[in-house]
Amino acid sequence: MTAARLLIIGPQGSGKGTQGVRIADALGIPAVSTGDVFRANVKEGTELGLKVKAIIDAGDLVPDALTGEIVRDRLAQPDAAGGFLLDGYPRNLGQVGDLDGFLDERGAPLTAVIELVVPRDESIQRLSLRAAEQGRADDNAESIAKRLAIYESETAPILDVYRERGIVDQIDGVGSLDEVYARIQDALAARGVAAS
Repeated sequence: MTAARLLIIGPQGSGKGTQGVRIADALGIPAVSTGDVFRANVKEGTELGLKVKAIIDAGDLVPDALTGEIVRDRLAQPDAAGGFLLDGYPRNLGQVGDLDGFLDERGAPLTAVIELVVPRDESIQRLSLRAAEQGRADDNAESIAKRLAIYESETAPILDVYRERGIVDQIDGVGSLDEVYARIQDALAARGVAAS
């Protein structure tokens, strides 16, 4: 079986968090979500959390250096030695270089990049619903539009880098959770990555 060093990517509201956890659980690897790490620190009121809260409340993204430090620390932990699933990092070309350097040192490049493809209207609809259900302050119309614009201008270009390496699997992100999950499983199985 191929080691599962995965990245799941897609616009906000594409379902990548939900699918990422499901895939990681099935493969027995940790799901490393920068958003979850940041939210946990905000909830705990840590120094990092206070910095992050101010940045997120403004609808901005946490700086690359801070994000990279957190991800490298997490991937160096023993439970990530056999594989991991990244969600929310890398999100721009600078972070791709940072992650490449870290993984190259370990001789452990990414196995696959799962790209969840969801139309913009669908993303906005899902995020609006999430805001109503979870009361998330960062899911208001203005910050949703800002985050989707940042995704389109900064994150989408990293897919070209990974496409050149032949590791991107485009997955239709519209459908039931089970339908989308089955599509992801099929794509990973074709790369020799399957649940044990």
